[in-house]
Amino acid sequence: MEQHEISDQNFPVDTDLPSRFSSCPLWLSRVASVAGMSRMQDWEPNLYLKFAGQRARPAADLIAQIKLDQPQAIIDLGCGTGNSTEQLHRRWPQAQITGLDSSASMLAQARQNHGDWKWIQSSVENWQPEKNYDLVFSNAALHWVANHGVLFPRLLNAVAPGGALAVQMPNNFHSPAHQAMKKVGADSRWAGRLDGAAERIHLEPISFYYDVLRKMAAAVNFWETEYLQIVEGPRAVLEWLRSTAMRGYLERLGDDGERKTFEDLCLREFECAYPTDDQGRVLFPYKRMFLIAYR
Repeated sequence: MEQHEISDQNFPVDTDLPSRFSSCPLWLSRVASVAGMSRMQDWEPNLYLKFAGQRARPAADLIAQIKLDQPQAIIDLGCGTGNSTEQLHRRWPQAQITGLDSSASMLAQARQNHGDWKWIQSSVENWQPEKNYDLVFSNAALHWVANHGVLFPRLLNAVAPGGALAVQMPNNFHSPAHQAMKKVGADSRWAGRLDGAAERIHLEPISFYYDVLRKMAAAVNFWETEYLQIVEGPRAVLEWLRSTAMRGYLERLGDDGERKTFEDLCLREFECAYPTDDQGRVLFPYKRMFLIAYR
């Protein structure tokens, strides 16, 4: 099923969003400094918060489609500071919810906000579940983990009978914005340092996940939604990507001057790919993949 939704950047959102969404995606916490390069800031919460409502919607949309009445044990893989974990708690307040993330700083903030909840520091790859869960949940994290043909069956095996595996992953990596970053990254001025920067992403066609999970699952519900986001011009596209996928390029550059040059070149490409309307705004389509498999 494919859905298309148009949303304004400033649509009404929960007034508590600044406290709930002061985080970045899981992978931003994994940025490592390279010898001889100036270290980048690991994450930029204020930049990420500029689009907090739009980033929160896919998790809410996924949670709304999970057909479980009273799950008792839930784990949120790639929980960051616990934003999606909080949404899970609001849907099922009686459940015992665990958040898992590889970042100590992320989990420190999660513990500060919810000290009575259980938090585990681990990568998804190294996670060894101590028990089965009624819901294994992951929002915008598993596309940074390799080998989905092995990963997804392993995650479904961690689901208790009658439970569910529920996953959301971005699926916009062939968009004009990503093609623009690849084009800029191929420029000879970078001397090959940006080769492979886009290959950190692991995502298969939705039919792949159906084939991997259909024989293990009692039922499945897979769909894609393209959110037709309205943002304030091409620079807003730059800011969106600068806090997420562009980091894979920027972290490989040697100093702030090079990073600024890369961003400026990308902005020129975005201005061509996303022309503004008479109000200075652009449509920024963003497709996401949703997978629910029941045991």
